[in-house]
Amino acid sequence: MSGKNQTAIFEFILLGLPIDPEQRILFYGLFLAMYITTVLGNLVIIVLIRLDSHLHTPMYLFLSKLSFSDLCFSVVTMPKLLQNMQSQVSSIPYTGCLAQMYFSLFFGDLESFLLVAMAYDRYVAICFPLHYTTIMSPQLCFSLVALSWVLTTFHAMLHTLLMARLCFCADNLIPHFFCDMSALLKLACSDTQVNELVIFIIGGLVVVIPFLLIIMSYVRITYSILKIPSARGICKAFSTCGSHLSMVSLFFGTIIGLYLCPSADHSTIKETVMAMMYTVVTPMLNPFIYSLRNRDMKGALGRVFCKRKILSSLWENII
Repeated sequence: MSGKNQTAIFEFILLGLPIDPEQRILFYGLFLAMYITTVLGNLVIIVLIRLDSHLHTPMYLFLSKLSFSDLCFSVVTMPKLLQNMQSQVSSIPYTGCLAQMYFSLFFGDLESFLLVAMAYDRYVAICFPLHYTTIMSPQLCFSLVALSWVLTTFHAMLHTLLMARLCFCADNLIPHFFCDMSALLKLACSDTQVNELVIFIIGGLVVVIPFLLIIMSYVRITYSILKIPSARGICKAFSTCGSHLSMVSLFFGTIIGLYLCPSADHSTIKETVMAMMYTVVTPMLNPFIYSLRNRDMKGALGRVFCKRKILSSLWENII
């Protein structure tokens, strides 16, 4: 600490993505399209589940919460990224940076717990179909969602408070597109051992255990699927489970590699790309993987449009 300037930091500079100036417009259009797709895709899911009574089941309850988490996760990071790509000023206040870190942790953790709840729901539905309604009661669903919110609030608040106690010196340049926890720790000029220990221990519990629970659920699901006599049913089930597991692996794999298994070989560009995978790509793809390919969701979309057409025709006749 003695060799560093102890000037207080009131704002940080987000350096953003390492993009050549001549390609900035192209990437801006790409990220804007991804952001709009994420917002619209998740909003469609939330609205459909809200409006269609056929989707008022535990599976779609968790799915609506996951879509809300993905929507908020994208809103926390993407608008600032798009603003910085168009503006010459890419600063963010110290308090704003901590707030962005808190909400990115909160909605990232919330997604991991909701993915566990969804995997458990599919496990019960496939392995215990006759007892599904009894096991997945409204009380249990509410408890799982409430527990997810409580745990994510505690985890995000813990890291934010530990970050707030650190001292930041003259260097306020964050080589990232948002206030990432690991990037902020590299700028701190005070001891970060406690923060790193909490990331390894608590982060391991919040990330690794949910990931293992999801894998265990899908292993049991796969075992039950193999008992299906129909080859077509097996292919359909494996197609669904495979797409789900690919998204789960992408989400948890990048987080584990970035925060729990840091390496000296990880360059700034590699870390930024890994962060992009779980903050931008997975929230955009989840609506397509989990629902828009789903027959129930397509049916709900058709029913909602039919109702709107009927109401419009009735309104026109009245007028």
